[in-house]
Amino acid sequence: MNVRERIAALRQEMREAGVSAYVVPGNDPHASEYMASHWCEMQWVSGFNGESGTVVVTEDKALLWTDSRYYLQAGIELEGTGIGLMRESDIDCPSVTQWLCDELRKLRSNNRSSECETRITNDELRIGLNPEMWSVNQFADISKQLSEAGIGVQSTDLIKPIWTEDRPAIPQDRLYPYSADFAGESVESKIARMRDILNGKCPDGKWALLVSALDEIAWLLNIRGNDVEYNPVVISYAVLEQDRCTLFVNSEKIDAAAQNYLDFNDIEIQPYEAVFEHIHGLQGTVFYDGARVNEALYEAIHVQGENGTCTKAVNIQSPILIDKAKKNAVELEGERTAMRQDAVALTRFFKWLEEEAFEKSELTEWDLMEKLHAFRAQGENFVEESFGTIAGYQGNGAIVHYAATKEKCATVHPEGMLLLDSGGQYLDGTTDITRTVWLGGPIPEQAKRDYTYVLKGHIALATARFPRGTRGNQLDALAKQFMWAAGITFGHGTGHGVGHFLGCHEGPQNVRTDNNPTPLEAGHIVSDEPGIYRTGQWGIRTENLITVIPAPQTEAATTEDQWLQFETLTLCFYDTSLIERSLMTDEEIAWLNAYHARVYKETAPLLNADEAEYLARKCAEII
Repeated sequence: MNVRERIAALRQEMREAGVSAYVVPGNDPHASEYMASHWCEMQWVSGFNGESGTVVVTEDKALLWTDSRYYLQAGIELEGTGIGLMRESDIDCPSVTQWLCDELRKLRSNNRSSECETRITNDELRIGLNPEMWSVNQFADISKQLSEAGIGVQSTDLIKPIWTEDRPAIPQDRLYPYSADFAGESVESKIARMRDILNGKCPDGKWALLVSALDEIAWLLNIRGNDVEYNPVVISYAVLEQDRCTLFVNSEKIDAAAQNYLDFNDIEIQPYEAVFEHIHGLQGTVFYDGARVNEALYEAIHVQGENGTCTKAVNIQSPILIDKAKKNAVELEGERTAMRQDAVALTRFFKWLEEEAFEKSELTEWDLMEKLHAFRAQGENFVEESFGTIAGYQGNGAIVHYAATKEKCATVHPEGMLLLDSGGQYLDGTTDITRTVWLGGPIPEQAKRDYTYVLKGHIALATARFPRGTRGNQLDALAKQFMWAAGITFGHGTGHGVGHFLGCHEGPQNVRTDNNPTPLEAGHIVSDEPGIYRTGQWGIRTENLITVIPAPQTEAATTEDQWLQFETLTLCFYDTSLIERSLMTDEEIAWLNAYHARVYKETAPLLNADEAEYLARKCAEII
């Protein structure tokens, strides 16, 4: 089926189910950002391949909500589908729920004034939602808002009946143990710490922690897998109790080595779908993270247990999420090792791009992506990319999450702007870096100003010093101040959390405008990636990964507050030909020169003589 046929089939299911609208979020049952293709329902029904979006279908309308990162992409991919684009980052764009309330009020009004015998009553106005695809918090929020407008919610899966023949299966790749030599902590230690935390929250009774987020399960149990592209996780659920830990995973994923590992760590195995029955039988207090556990799991918690024993469901922020974000010393040293491997690959790539690439008759964005992957794959402990490489030439670089394909990509010429956003998954850690370079020819003055504004903001965040308790949104303006002064801004976050051989994006910490209550803590890793995007011309983004470390007390300090600062982890030179020197301060130039000296010192010993000579030129001191 094409997209129009899929929407038509969905509308037929809606009529049979008696719902006036159906909402398809870009979620899976595990609240994953990157999903196994089996659960990419939003993408399948709409033809939009962005990572973030929500589709709403009524009898006569179909709309996609997505944020500013995907406006250009969505405009292209939705063309001819009959699906309209709702630009959710725009101030005047109604939310999905607001739009539904307004639209169904009109429907109710029209039917009340109609002479039709099949008039719709309040009770018959219902929205269809698949509870497995909504977190508990999301489901409660949308249900409350719709209820206030006299609209009901019906739990139903209307995609399953129409997505049949070509729907990918749930992955069954094997899980494997992740050595404590890389993780820096044993499973026994992690589980003991989680139990101590939860015993403190429930000192006098029986409790269980329901875990559905794949990265949390992988971290807690020191397991990894190949079920989700770019994310070394295992499709599973877990329940941690005072006296047992159960992993719900299909048996096809467990070989003899994995079974021995799980047995050694006292981790019980049950089938993936058995989690619902297990939850139903729990007694005492069941802790769950409503932002990550899906509604269907929540509904399986049996409020009244056997023999009159009450089960209490308690919504908390996952203690695993909080601990996982604070990297231990072994994890941080692993990240530094991975960064050196990445630096070697990037140096070789840019040398090839500058000296050899255009000897071919034609070079495409896809060719660049493949070449960079080949260089990274030579690195020690490299496993896979940490996300799909973004190689955006000229105007394609202005599409924030641009995704070239072999069949549809731009030809790259030895002149113009290239934005390259890429990363690797190494057993040692996860990398994510963006560099923007100019390929030959005279550089427009606007391009140099744009690049320098971005670089100044990038340096301002990297050199920030702040008291403990500071949140990422309090630092966000540091990276934007120079752009704002010039009347420029960008719509994506300035920094996201990064996992350790896990998700390239993780929480709870970030650096962005949104009011995130999570303070930055020592051990947190975030990206530092301001950007400027000019539609049809170029995109410029500069990104390093930085980690929070303690800062020394200053002589001028008036309090004994604990202070923090950032250590830059990423090692790769900047394109200094794009810098407008007159816009840079002496302090910024000093930071840049010191950074380049460090890049050369740590990377050159891993290169051959020609590569080291090339790197020395790229890291040459700026006067």
